[in-house]
Amino acid sequence: MGEPQEPFFVGWGKLPKGLRLFIASCAACLVVGFGVISFLTSSTQTDTGGGAFMGQTRATGLLQEHPYPILHVIESPHFERGDTILLSGNGKRGAIDQAIGLDGQIVQANGLRLDRGDLHGMQLRNGQRGLRLAEDQDQSLVVSVEKLGRWKLNGEICDGKCLGGAMRPGTGLAHRACANLCLLGDVAPVFVSSGPVGGSEFLLMSDAVGGAVGPMLLDYTAIFVEVEGDVERHGAMLVFKIAPETIRIAQ
Repeated sequence: MGEPQEPFFVGWGKLPKGLRLFIASCAACLVVGFGVISFLTSSTQTDTGGGAFMGQTRATGLLQEHPYPILHVIESPHFERGDTILLSGNGKRGAIDQAIGLDGQIVQANGLRLDRGDLHGMQLRNGQRGLRLAEDQDQSLVVSVEKLGRWKLNGEICDGKCLGGAMRPGTGLAHRACANLCLLGDVAPVFVSSGPVGGSEFLLMSDAVGGAVGPMLLDYTAIFVEVEGDVERHGAMLVFKIAPETIRIAQ
């Protein structure tokens, strides 16, 4: 009799009994190994507060058009009365065009809910389906403006839509390019402070007189910077009225 033959497998035949345990062990090691690698990779990423799209929503509230459109909520199934939410459009676009002429009016907003920590937002549907005058203009909400003084802050300049949950904030050139494309599309810029200011680390940015910032921020997005300006609380939203000449890369 000849020597016993080692089990041999070809793709079109049955798996020999002698190889079944070996193949099963290899498969189990691969599954466990990829799981461990995935866990280790994800554990090295910065915690960004669990931001995400949270599904369709609607809200009725008082619209503030400047420096960028925000909504002070009166009634909503998902937001609390008195919440202040950033508004944005589809893609890398802001909501400035949709908000024109609605400043100080009671409006109905419809779209996708965005949330990251205490930063709330909504990606509006297109046109009047996303933002229009509410039928009931007798509703009211008192929105106070509180001056919190002059601050010098360290942190990062991001766009309020991707930061708000449309994407997971990253690092490097791709992160910066993404933020700049959004800002060029009039998405509201948000300053992420390294320390809390008035109870929040997220501040909507404006120029020194409370208007839109424009392209002056493009050289400073997605990097650690220092900037000085006045901070005001508009409803539940902090507004950072920056002095552009004070922006510099932090050491």
